[in-house]
Amino acid sequence: MNDTTSALSPREEPEAHGAPLRRFTDPSYVPLCASLAEVREHIDAIDQQIVALLAERGRYVKDAARFKRDAFQVSAPQRQLEVIEKVKALAKKEGAYPEVVEACYLALIEGFIAREQQDHQGMIDAEAQP
Repeated sequence: MNDTTSALSPREEPEAHGAPLRRFTDPSYVPLCASLAEVREHIDAIDQQIVALLAERGRYVKDAARFKRDAFQVSAPQRQLEVIEKVKALAKKEGAYPEVVEACYLALIEGFIAREQQDHQGMIDAEAQP
């Protein structure tokens, strides 16, 4: 490979075990991993934890349907706003990107509301005879 072809083309995946190709200018930045492969291993482990937490959250969302009378209560727009504001504040506190956390939670809430609406439609009133 010569000097003109050594740079990655826009459509080429990066080398997972290669050396870093770029660096941050912020002198306080401390690298976490020695290779992209190591970064991906950590991300995969975090993804496993996130999915487990989403499954747990989903069980509580399903249970919440028992306490709601209708579709409006399932969507709970005021609660949605409260959750978004809360997670944005948590993101700032934890050093996360608030805009990324907000985007994730907007999608998360939309998906869980759709699922809860389905669950709610399949339920009967608590006073109804079995």
